[in-house]
Amino acid sequence: MDVIAKWETIPRFDSEKDEAAFWAAHRVDIALLEESVSASDQAESTTITLRMDPRMLARLKRLARLRFLNYQSMIKQWVAERLDQELRGREK
Repeated sequence: MDVIAKWETIPRFDSEKDEAAFWAAHRVDIALLEESVSASDQAESTTITLRMDPRMLARLKRLARLRFLNYQSMIKQWVAERLDQELRGREK
């Protein structure tokens, strides 16, 4: 089983089937997970409230579990990635 040592090496998936096949052959390095957790603990953050459909939240939690992530951390990661995309798009 291949070990993922950098988040950047995880590809974008065209389908859940492709993602499942990838994760069947790969796993995230424990040191990378611990580094991510400790880095997020050190960062300053503000608590917000976000209302969400319960079914959507259940799907998010399920997906996060499959990736061995906390669902809130996964959402923050997605928001950060999209924010970067949006800002890069405006600079062009």
